[in-house]
Amino acid sequence: MIEIVYALYLLITIGITIWVARTLSRNGVVFLIQCFGHDETLARSTNHLLVVGFYLVNIGFITLTLSLGAEPTTIPGAIRFLSSKVGLAVIVLGAMHFFNMGAIAHFGRIVEGWFEQRHVTPVASA
Repeated sequence: MIEIVYALYLLITIGITIWVARTLSRNGVVFLIQCFGHDETLARSTNHLLVVGFYLVNIGFITLTLSLGAEPTTIPGAIRFLSSKVGLAVIVLGAMHFFNMGAIAHFGRIVEGWFEQRHVTPVASA
């Protein structure tokens, strides 16, 4: 039974990680373009690097926590085991998202200030 629970845990959490990464990448690029003074090349490059980092940290966390906790011996125990592991992974995904948004917004203000100090016109996106 534990092999099935582990397989479900990996399928669910890696599936959620892929979905979240794609959603954030697709919808976050507009935010990044604004934060980086309309430099679309820099924004897309940063977006890609964030996605790679997101995958590395989350998949590392998911596989690391695979062995944590007492192995369930009953179906109700397996459901509790699976839900607590998936719940923890989802909380970490959410925390990473908010951390990244805060860091990008902070960095975006720094870049915007740099453009303003030098009276440089940001690159317009085509």
